[in-house]
Amino acid sequence: MPARLRIGTRGSALALWQTERVRSLLARAGTDAEPVQIKTTGDLAPDVPLSRIGSRALFTKQIDDALLEGRIDLAVHSLKDLPTRLPAGIAIGAVGEREDARDALIGRSALGWASLPQGAVVGTSSLRRRAQLLYHRPDLVVVDLRGNVDTRLAKLDANPQWSAIVLATAGLVRLGLERRIGERLAPDLLVPAPGQGALAVTVREDDTDVLAAVRTAVHHPGTAILIAAERGLLARLEGGCQVPIAAYARVPEGGQSLVHLHGRVVSLDGRTLVEAQQAAPAKNEEHAAALGVSLADELLAQGAGEIVSDSRSAVPAITEP
Repeated sequence: MPARLRIGTRGSALALWQTERVRSLLARAGTDAEPVQIKTTGDLAPDVPLSRIGSRALFTKQIDDALLEGRIDLAVHSLKDLPTRLPAGIAIGAVGEREDARDALIGRSALGWASLPQGAVVGTSSLRRRAQLLYHRPDLVVVDLRGNVDTRLAKLDANPQWSAIVLATAGLVRLGLERRIGERLAPDLLVPAPGQGALAVTVREDDTDVLAAVRTAVHHPGTAILIAAERGLLARLEGGCQVPIAAYARVPEGGQSLVHLHGRVVSLDGRTLVEAQQAAPAKNEEHAAALGVSLADELLAQGAGEIVSDSRSAVPAITEP
């Protein structure tokens, strides 16, 4: 293992915060590391809706390439950005402790879900959020919103015709922007994205020294079990950024090893929704992933496969830049 590890990261304020968090945890465990900034597909097409970019690795492909080519030793990602099938030779070495997984409603002043005006304009880059917003409130006008967290907030402030935007609570908390949150939306209202709020550290599968270092310094077993359930569902449904699939796992109060998983698939226009919930003991990630697959099968039996297929065909993709 090199004397100082190189951590691949995107250059946004949130990505750099996440990387610094991992670097500090490594340092606390006695391992030096430094960040290496890399532009990804999602960064290279900042004005194109995420759903139209023809890749399921919008924010990871160029970082994966750098990892496989040995230009970096590990990479830090928002776990919700990771495809369920990683490139050959790359593995998730550690899952960091999860921040609040809920979505946040943000207005220019304090604004809650119940006070969102009739016909309000709401910005989001997420098909998952768009579909669920329209399911609950068909009157809303949902507009596409790209950019880093500060860019999205600035766009809201600059567009008086917009009532609100929806962002991940975790990113706002990590950047010290909690004051902008009008309401943390209940996870049974807007079910979060699989992995939302958690960090992932990827490594080369054959680099056992780096794998051991990140596992010791960063890995949070409780979070990893919950994420395994959510990603098990996502993998079974073959979902990605182009498909509005939501999943949220939690441990019920007093549940000990019991994991409760809520899955939801919504058509892009919000008119058709299928959802289901299951709970099962999950003492490890393999058990949790099996729970995710079981719940996905229940959703498929309700027609989720047709919604996923229709969603993919309805979103025209462009090629990567």
